[in-house]
Amino acid sequence: MKINGNEIKPGNIIEHQNGLWIAVKCHAVKPGKGGAFNQVELKNLVDGRKLNERFRSSETIEKVRLEQKDHTYLYDNGDTLAFMDTNTFEQVELAKEFVGDAQNYLQDGMNVTINFHQERPIDLSIPDQVVLEIADTEPVVKGQTAANSFKPATLENGIRTAVPPFVGIGEKIVVSTTDGSYVKRAD
Repeated sequence: MKINGNEIKPGNIIEHQNGLWIAVKCHAVKPGKGGAFNQVELKNLVDGRKLNERFRSSETIEKVRLEQKDHTYLYDNGDTLAFMDTNTFEQVELAKEFVGDAQNYLQDGMNVTINFHQERPIDLSIPDQVVLEIADTEPVVKGQTAANSFKPATLENGIRTAVPPFVGIGEKIVVSTTDGSYVKRAD
């Protein structure tokens, strides 16, 4: 789908310089002299490079639609991770470098979404929160019940986070997958 250069918005995925780019920031500029343009900060979806480009309203850009497919995480296969399409039951293996930090939160049977462009995986998104067990933390110190005091803890996946003083070893907590922070106790 073709769009004008001034119609690019943050979150749009475009085809530019023979690659796929996501618009991170957009700023419409109307100088005193000359035509208006859209100053766009782009991030390459394949290698993560950043680029600042000016797009005039007269330019046409190819806007790309990604195909989202629901998958289930199956297992760790050394350098790759195996996922199964929930509709077709086809298996896909993705390199650990491709998955990135999200692999720390993957759990058997977890539902994830993989975005594809022309049958090629572009990115993977996991749930915003996961339930994990606390493997190690400091014991509760009597009288340490201040509202904003947190203590360090190590989770079952090896990630370190800060938890409230009332949470102990073996308890399950809800953790944010974006930054690894404590959200609440698990039900």
